[in-house]
Amino acid sequence: MTIKGLNIYNTLIVKSLSMLPNINKRREDFILEIFLLLLSIKGRINFLQFARYGKYSEQRYRQQFEKQFNFLEFNKQLTVSSGSGNYAIAIDPSYISKSGKCTPGLGYFWSGCAKKAKWGLEITGLATIDIDNNTAFHLEAVQTITDKKDNFSLTDWYADIIHSRKDALLGLSNIVVADAWFSKKKFVDKIISTDMELVCRFRDDADLSYLFKGERTGGQGRPKKYDGKVIHTDVDLNHFSLIEDNNQETIYSAQVYSKSLKQTVKLVHVAYKRENKKVIRKLYYCTDLNKEALDVLRIYRSRFQIEFIYRDAKQHIGLNDCQARSENKLNFHFNSSLTAINIAKIQHWISIPKKQRSSFSMSDIKTMNNNRLQINRFFSVFGINPHSTKNIAKTNQIIQYGTIAA
Repeated sequence: MTIKGLNIYNTLIVKSLSMLPNINKRREDFILEIFLLLLSIKGRINFLQFARYGKYSEQRYRQQFEKQFNFLEFNKQLTVSSGSGNYAIAIDPSYISKSGKCTPGLGYFWSGCAKKAKWGLEITGLATIDIDNNTAFHLEAVQTITDKKDNFSLTDWYADIIHSRKDALLGLSNIVVADAWFSKKKFVDKIISTDMELVCRFRDDADLSYLFKGERTGGQGRPKKYDGKVIHTDVDLNHFSLIEDNNQETIYSAQVYSKSLKQTVKLVHVAYKRENKKVIRKLYYCTDLNKEALDVLRIYRSRFQIEFIYRDAKQHIGLNDCQARSENKLNFHFNSSLTAINIAKIQHWISIPKKQRSSFSMSDIKTMNNNRLQINRFFSVFGINPHSTKNIAKTNQIIQYGTIAA
């Protein structure tokens, strides 16, 4: 016997799988099984755990993880079917702990939690930022491989990930949003060459210049292009436009020239007001000069939603737990873990009307699914009918057991 609650994800997954080519019934059943286990197993998640809780042998899971799967297209279908339609593409690397010396791609990578470079792996994650819903959907994670040519930098690697997937990404949005590390000429030029625009943030000490708006003298020599350096602590209202001023922040906007990027950008200068009267200034920008300042700010602030995907996957879906050393197996594990967050979010949060939504809690979802998995096993072994009138209410109580307020 099977409890209906265990099948709540099937329709969503099968619908997206049907859009992919060359997915046979056996592969479809395996994908369904993996996502169900990822959303149900408590504790570490590896091949041995899959064999303990699932219906296949450990060897079967290892073999299936080695096979290729188009996670980008699968997650794109999930996003399109459930999102608001107002999207941006976020890119962000994430450190993955891994011991040993034989795994491809091992090296020292920056860990934001530890605030230092640590030995392990790194994935470069692409996600769809749903701006209207203020959330993110994972698209694809690509493992960072460091054994490249000497003149091939990490910046080139990150830019190539977007460039090589531009056709699929442009079907969602032509806006890429990234944090301040990506404010480099190589990266920005590559994004623009893919017919996309970048929303990003400058360093606080960025070298920027005002554009000259005066009349031309008609004299000899090159016409004047710039009208002085932008002093971030002293906004020149002859060049900046006041967009908004409230108790929390003051927002200005202008078109300025960036010396590091060697191009003109739309700058959004925000002065954040703190309770101790201290003012913190941040410089956001967009390569699209016609973009509204508040839209630039809203897109960049939504970028942080990609960090919550990594947090939930590491804490609850076993993103760090893969014990394989094969590049294909690691890729499948990283992407299936992050994709499971999409499935849970769509089923338990996006499906609720926006005004009725509370916080999204991956912890509660894992607890309920783990309870479902165990009670299903009990009913199956003891031959009890879970759908009888007497058992339905008791079953629901058990499923909710252990959940906490988000």
